[in-house]
Amino acid sequence: MRKISLFIAMSLDGYIAKPNDDLSFLKLVEKEGEDYGYSKFTETIDTLIVGRKTYDYVLKNIGSCHYDNGQRDVYVITRTERPNTGRTIFYTGDLIELAKRLKFENGKNIYCDGGAEVINELLKHNLIDEFIISVVPVLLGNGTRLFKGGRLEQTLKLVATNTFETGLTQLHYLKDNGVSLTAVSSPIKL
Repeated sequence: MRKISLFIAMSLDGYIAKPNDDLSFLKLVEKEGEDYGYSKFTETIDTLIVGRKTYDYVLKNIGSCHYDNGQRDVYVITRTERPNTGRTIFYTGDLIELAKRLKFENGKNIYCDGGAEVINELLKHNLIDEFIISVVPVLLGNGTRLFKGGRLEQTLKLVATNTFETGLTQLHYLKDNGVSLTAVSSPIKL
């Protein structure tokens, strides 16, 4: 079974965006030549699930090739029907049914790239298996929270902690399915 992974950045106080979907705080940790393991991570996936607002933001600020590189399927979760483009599918159906179906298809892992509504809906149904969360050293005080209430408690196992020269700290967790820490292959780095 494929796993669904979350690879995302947030402020120290838990926000993934400032008010009005402003992501400018991410510039605090930009460093030429440093992608914080993103390239290595994307080698492990061939499917993306992304909310429409996040997709539109990336399209406008980075370009469509960031998602649709011709080598992976991209499911944009939206309420408004749009024509598919290349391997990008504008999906108006049930997110949970899609996630469950994708997990049982053949292929590499699945990357959930936000936004908060999509992430929290998947969390409510215990469908996220891996969490790679980069903590940016800033307290925003307001904005869009990564984790919202209204879901069951979930226990995670810490796999790795990495710190970077920019002050960013990256936390890597796996969903706890009763597996002992000795069964996890990646060492904990402090």
